[in-house]
Amino acid sequence: MERKLWQELRSRRFHAFKFRRQQPIGPYIADFVCFDAKLIVELDGGQHGLATNEAYDAARTAWLEQEGFRVLRFWNSDVIENFESVLGEIALGLGMKPW
Repeated sequence: MERKLWQELRSRRFHAFKFRRQQPIGPYIADFVCFDAKLIVELDGGQHGLATNEAYDAARTAWLEQEGFRVLRFWNSDVIENFESVLGEIALGLGMKPW
C-alpha cells in the first residue's frame, strides 16, 4: 500500500509538495513526511490494532505532535478501498482543497 501512495506523493506530484518516504524523525521513522507542511502520513496494517501496538502508536503520535507535526493515520484497507478519500484528507492536511 505504501508503494501505491508513494506513486502519488513522490517527485512533487501531489500539489507540488515535497514528501519523503521512510524518513527518520527523532527515534521514529515516518512512512511519509512533508517537512514544509509539517505533515506526517502513516499507513497502518492489522498489527496496529493490537493493544500493545495501539499504545506504542499513541505515544509515537504524541511525540511527533510535540515536535510540531500533524499526523494523519490511515489503514492499509483505506488505501485499497477509498484511495481518493485518502488523497483528499492528505490535501486537507496540507491546507489544500481536495479534488
